[in-house]
Amino acid sequence: MKMEYKTQNAKCKPFASVRIVLLASSIFSLLFVGSYVRANEQTHLSKMELELWQSPGFKKRFAESYLAETDIEPKLTQREGEKMLKILELISSDKMDEAARQLQKETKEASSAVFDFTLANIHFQKEQLEQAAAGYEKAVAKYPKFRRAWRNLGLIHVRNGDYEKAILSLTKVLELGGSDSLTYAQLGYAYLSVENNLCAESAYRMAVLLDPETLDWKVLLAMSILKQERFSEAVSLFNTLIRDDPDRADLWLYQANAYIGLNQPLKAAINFEFVDRLGQSTASSLNKLGLIYVNHELFETGVDSYIRALEKDPQGKTDHVVPVSRVLIYQGALDQARRLIESTESLKENNLSENERKDLLKLRAQIAVAEGAGEEQAKLLEEIVALDPLDGQALILLGQHYTQSGDFEKAVFYYERAEGLEKFEAEAKKYHAVLLVGQSKYSEALPYLRRVQELKPQDSVQKYLEKVERFAKSR
Repeated sequence: MKMEYKTQNAKCKPFASVRIVLLASSIFSLLFVGSYVRANEQTHLSKMELELWQSPGFKKRFAESYLAETDIEPKLTQREGEKMLKILELISSDKMDEAARQLQKETKEASSAVFDFTLANIHFQKEQLEQAAAGYEKAVAKYPKFRRAWRNLGLIHVRNGDYEKAILSLTKVLELGGSDSLTYAQLGYAYLSVENNLCAESAYRMAVLLDPETLDWKVLLAMSILKQERFSEAVSLFNTLIRDDPDRADLWLYQANAYIGLNQPLKAAINFEFVDRLGQSTASSLNKLGLIYVNHELFETGVDSYIRALEKDPQGKTDHVVPVSRVLIYQGALDQARRLIESTESLKENNLSENERKDLLKLRAQIAVAEGAGEEQAKLLEEIVALDPLDGQALILLGQHYTQSGDFEKAVFYYERAEGLEKFEAEAKKYHAVLLVGQSKYSEALPYLRRVQELKPQDSVQKYLEKVERFAKSR
């Protein structure tokens, strides 16, 4: 089983009268207050992205966004400059509410976009993202070359998971000459999120070039390559990253997926085992490990992994249990199949749906058949029918069981119940006819066989019907 990664590569975009020196940079080092990102409120960002937003480097860069980039900034009149100076003094003194009130008075249609931008920054720091975005949009509408406003607007779109808009805003930053690692990294994340993995790779390469010390840019670069199914290259990149940070479980897991893509499952298993030794295995990684071992006929070890996955996440999906158990039964690993089924029933307890219970009972019945335990098989099938009286497959299997054991009355009872179900009528009538032929009741069997041919014509049934007709005429 291979992990598939679909790519959807789209084209990448190429990556004042009086000017006021607002305040010395030493003042702005005091601007950023508290933790402006609450990890438990984020729904669109990965753990890596959250760490980025909380990092001192990002906070410093955001604080610097209050500083004017004098080469591409909206102009301020002398009077506006004096007002802005007072507002920035309020901000530097952590009097954000007072600064916001002053700015709201100044954000008029004819006023400088700097006022809209500064008010938007205050909203951004307060996590008032909707108001912040509206402020940045007003700023760029007034002054389309306002690079700082485009950058912060792009960051908000990333935060909100609106990646298409983020791409437009952050690309605008690059068009206006912005080329910092954070902008490239956020652009890469936006492209990665819309499955434009080639563009994501290009953006992350630039982020790494400008900031080679940040490991996360390199990780995301490797992920963009992995998503393009360039598995060998991804393995090599993750080797380098793992060498630098061997205790980081996600690197081992990503590389394991690359090994699966290369059809080297045993190498992937080594990675999954190492993650387990780090104490950071997940239900997903253990299920993948179990699949690898079962595919290589290491049934006992494989079932151990599946059971540990269930123990980690008893509420998780169990749709893999039925096909895996069938493989085990087919391979004759009956004890391992039974152990997996029993563990699923035990660990899931009351969380199993009716269909899941039925499937597990059917698997138990298959094990009973394989072990020659006919009575146990019948008991299990009757439990299934009690759960679902319309389970035609179980009704037919019960009919077959009682036919073999010589209890023809019970066999007919179950066949007739199955015949009443449209989906199972043909199969049930076929087995009913076989039962009658076995009792030399040839004439009685003929209507059943003819009905089978009406519903599902089959050459084998036609030949059998003709044979029974000859026997019936000879009687």
